[in-house]
Amino acid sequence: MDKQNPTEKPEKEHSSESRRDFLKTTSILTAIAVAPATVGKAAAYNLGEKISTAFETTPVNLTVNGVKKQLSLEPRSTLLDVLREQLDLTGTKKGCDYGQCGACTVHVNGQRVLSCLSLAIMHEGEEVTTIEGLAKGEQLHPMQQAFIKHDGFQCGYCTPGQIMSAVACINEGHANSEGDIREFMSGNICRCGAYPNIVKAIQEVKNGGQKS
Repeated sequence: MDKQNPTEKPEKEHSSESRRDFLKTTSILTAIAVAPATVGKAAAYNLGEKISTAFETTPVNLTVNGVKKQLSLEPRSTLLDVLREQLDLTGTKKGCDYGQCGACTVHVNGQRVLSCLSLAIMHEGEEVTTIEGLAKGEQLHPMQQAFIKHDGFQCGYCTPGQIMSAVACINEGHANSEGDIREFMSGNICRCGAYPNIVKAIQEVKNGGQKS
């Protein structure tokens, strides 16, 4: 019987090492093949964002709460995002982002608008009023005072949109009855359920002859 050469490894051990070497080699090759593509895509994406910011902007002039603003905006920017992220007017809330909750309601040329569904560039030269623009200095708007008096809010998240819609509801002539108020305020959701108090606040301002 031939003696096994001491320099030769048993067949099983040799086979095991071969598999390990194969797996290591495969892993390295896979990493080399995949990594450049991933890094390349990431770099291209970042470069695309920078190019978009630098070149794909449009000059837009808005009057926001009585102050003229000259802005350079991406065409896809919503009025809500511009107000919150560029002008720091965070009173206008981002709720559903689908125009279903009313938390983002603002006034454009006196008409209520869902700012999450409205592109900012569509309002060139127009006047935008947010919740921050209702009060006159330290003097609250009558609707703000009425909401406080009648406890028309609980968590407060929907309150800015509710107040903006409430002011518009009166100015539009849609607050002549409780039924009208509920109908024309139906686009503003209050998850805390403060609807009866909101109606009372609107009725008080309406009956007092207060308008924005």
